[in-house]
Amino acid sequence: MALGHATVDFYQGAVPALVPFLVAERGYGYPAASGIVLAATLLSSVVQPLFGALTDRRTMPWLIPVSSLCAGVGIALSGLGGSYVLTWLAVALAGIGVAAYHPESARLARTAARGSHVAMGWYSLGGTLGFALAPVVVGPVLTAGGLGATPWLVVPAAAGVLGTAGAIRVLARRAAVGRAAARSAAPDNWPVFLRLSAVVVCRSVVFVGLSAFIGLYAQERVGGGPGTGSAALFTLFAGGAAGTVAGGRLAVRWGRVRTVRLAYAASVPVVAGVVLVPGPALFVFAALAAAVLYVPFSLHVTLGQDFLPSRVGTASGVTLGLAVSVGGVVSPGIGALGEAAGLGVALTPLIGLCALAWWLARGLPEPDAAPYGASTGNARGTTSSV
Repeated sequence: MALGHATVDFYQGAVPALVPFLVAERGYGYPAASGIVLAATLLSSVVQPLFGALTDRRTMPWLIPVSSLCAGVGIALSGLGGSYVLTWLAVALAGIGVAAYHPESARLARTAARGSHVAMGWYSLGGTLGFALAPVVVGPVLTAGGLGATPWLVVPAAAGVLGTAGAIRVLARRAAVGRAAARSAAPDNWPVFLRLSAVVVCRSVVFVGLSAFIGLYAQERVGGGPGTGSAALFTLFAGGAAGTVAGGRLAVRWGRVRTVRLAYAASVPVVAGVVLVPGPALFVFAALAAAVLYVPFSLHVTLGQDFLPSRVGTASGVTLGLAVSVGGVVSPGIGALGEAAGLGVALTPLIGLCALAWWLARGLPEPDAAPYGASTGNARGTTSSV
């Protein structure tokens, strides 16, 4: 499941990796470039809850390979259409594929993990590595062949479908037992889940905003061409790998909610470093920012599933899929502000969103043990301050 997650999230990372090449070959400005990011995220944001609701009603393992192929085909077609509209539609197809993938995949991954925070961290690490590998793969492929080489980018999707088919068949049978247990569990805690969702939205806007524009920002601050942008993207995404693994282990030691609060507290100074500290230090702060923003990533998923034990698909769609897609809805605004006042000014509000995420996380309680046996604490008990 981690392998499959990597191949799908590769296509999320591929979208911002495409942006410098679209700017270079087609002369797109910041608003047009951010519109491409919006294409991958707008429809995804709309349909994500729908796919979550569908998977709450019935197990749909076939959706995982189908959605993987949609994501791959969309990115493969993105460089072939000469018009902006065709490019937008191709990237939108990839976004829908990503949206359809996450709810059912997260359910089966939780089944495989049997409630382990560390195991879910490895599943999330797969997605993080897929993100990180996207600029490493997309950059050289498009540098060598231009936008006409995008059909080669369908290969990861095909590999993911072939590599996970056996695991999906086994886990789909186990998931039926987990669904029955969830229906007899504690009632859903919607107020707390909505607070968690607000934290996820803040994190999404920060990370997607950075990933959409850090390539162009690095070229402005450090110099160089699209290669510098790809290096900055890789640094941003790769830094998240350590954070993802650390998140599960820290949760075992400190508890999920305390770990989430500490991560967002740390995100304020390091995101400020990305935006405000000049020169090559940008790469160091980008790695640190990705690490602290990814510490809570897998914890969002399991917390959401535990707050909504009878609606695991919906919880997974919001905390895992919507976590990426909703930030893209804001990216055109960041792009427009960057066009008018510069990217440094446009990225500065992300620091405030990190602080808001920390403040919202202070009101989250540790949930009761879920049907998966993953968590401890009391979902309606008191909260501690961190």
